[in-house]
Amino acid sequence: MSHRRKIMISAFACRPGAGSEPGKGWACAVALARHHDVWVLTRGRYRGLIEDAIRREPVPGLRFVYLDLPNWLLQATRPGQSFQLFYYLWQLAAYFVGRRICREVRVDLIHHVSYSKFWAPSFVAMLPVPFVWGPVGGGESMPAGFIRRCGFRAWVYERLRDLARWIGECDPFVRITARRSALALATTNESAIRMRALGGCETRVYPAIGVTQEDLDIFDAPLSRNDTLVRFVSIGRLLHWKGFDLGVVAFAKWNPPDAEYWIVGDGPERRRLESLVTRLGMGARIKLLGQQPRADTLKILRQSDVLVHPSLHDSGGLVCLESLAARRPVICLNWAGPAIQVAEGTGIRVPVGDPEQITADLSRAMQQLAADPRLREAMGEAGRRHVEMHYFWPRKVEYYCSIYERLLEKPA
Repeated sequence: MSHRRKIMISAFACRPGAGSEPGKGWACAVALARHHDVWVLTRGRYRGLIEDAIRREPVPGLRFVYLDLPNWLLQATRPGQSFQLFYYLWQLAAYFVGRRICREVRVDLIHHVSYSKFWAPSFVAMLPVPFVWGPVGGGESMPAGFIRRCGFRAWVYERLRDLARWIGECDPFVRITARRSALALATTNESAIRMRALGGCETRVYPAIGVTQEDLDIFDAPLSRNDTLVRFVSIGRLLHWKGFDLGVVAFAKWNPPDAEYWIVGDGPERRRLESLVTRLGMGARIKLLGQQPRADTLKILRQSDVLVHPSLHDSGGLVCLESLAARRPVICLNWAGPAIQVAEGTGIRVPVGDPEQITADLSRAMQQLAADPRLREAMGEAGRRHVEMHYFWPRKVEYYCSIYERLLEKPA
C-alpha cells in the first residue's frame, strides 16, 4: 500500500450500528481510515452516536466534520416532508464547508459516498480536487406492465419518481457533478447507462453496500432452533415496489403443509398484504411480523432457511447481502441490484416477464429449495464466500484505494 493520502468523504448519512445508507457511510469511513487520513462531512444529527462509538473504539486518522442546515431552514424544509429539498441544500452547504477544509488541509481526493442517488448533485465535485462519485444509483425502474397492478397510488408514485429523476438529469449541477468526476461508480447497469448519458466521466458498475466484520460475527454466533419447518422470509419496508405480494401469491400457489413464510417490516402496503393473505386463505402459513429492531430482524433471518426478495427496482438490497453472509440462499428477480448481488450458485434469480410468470417461477424456486436441504446448504456456503470476497468492507475499501492511486498518479 502506498503512503497515506488525505481523503475527504461526503457522507450525508453516517451512523454506527445502522444498516442501509447510514451504515454504509460509517463502514466505509472506518475501513478507509485504516489506509488514509479521512475527513468525513456528515450530518450533525449523528454526532452523539459517532462520538460514543469513537470513544469506545478510537480510529486513528478519522475525523468528522458535522454539518446541518440553520435552524430556520431546517424547520422550513422538515426532512420528512420535503426531503429532496433538504438533501439538495445540505449538499450545497457541504461545498462551502469542504472548501474551508481544502484550504486548511491539502486534500488529495474527494469521494461522494452517501446518498447513493445519481440524480442529485454533489457540490463538492466542484472543488479543485480529484473527485470520485459513488457508487450511486436510482436509474432502475419497475418492469413494464407492473405499475398499474399495484394501484393508483403506486402509479402516481412511480410517475412522480420518473419526473423527479428526469428533472435531476436536466439539473445543470448534476451534469457538472458528472463532468467533474474523475470516475463515477454506478450501482447497476441501468444507472450506469443514465450516468453515461450525463456526459464527461468514466463510469463503472460497482455495488455500494457491504458487510463488516461485526456483521459476519453476528451471523456466525450459535443459534438454536426447535422446529423442523422450512421457513421463507422477506424483510423490508412494505412498499409496492418491494414485490412482497408476488412472494405471497407464489407461496400460496404451492401451499405446503410443512413450510411457512414470514414477512418482516411495515409500511403503506401492510393492509393490502394482510387482505391478500386472508383472501388466499394463508393466514396459518404466512405471518406479517411488522417492524422489528435490527437485532431481532437479523435473528429472524438466521432462524429462516431462504430469503425471498422479489424487489422491482432496488439499486441493491442490503438484506440480500445479510442473507448470503448468514449462509441463507436468496430467491430474487433477475433485475437491477439483487441480480448483481446474488451470483450464480448462491440463490435463484427468476426471469422477469409478466406477474403470472414471475409468481409461477418464484413458487417453483421455493419448492426446489424446500425439497433439497443439501442444495440450500451448498448455496449458503457459496453465498458466504461470495460476500467475503466481494462485499466485505475491508476488501471494498482496497478497491477504492486502488482507484485513488490510479487517479492521483495520472499526469496533470
